Amino acid sequence: MTDPAPQPSNGKTALTDDLRSHFGGDAPIADKARSFAKARPWTAAAFVAGAAAVVLGTLRGNRG
Repeated sequence: MTDPAPQPSNGKTALTDDLRSHFGGDAPIADKARSFAKARPWTAAAFVAGAAAVVLGTLRGNRG
């Protein structure tokens, strides 16, 4: 049996392809995130900033 050929890009963005390649497989999630951050540091920083904003918003709560 032969190995399946890699699937070509479906015309979306390079970011989608990078997410698929870095987060696919059986490696631990920390290793996947670390390799993605090395490949796309600005994108990873934007994801972290967005997640931090969401967490801070939920911790702040409603003071009304």
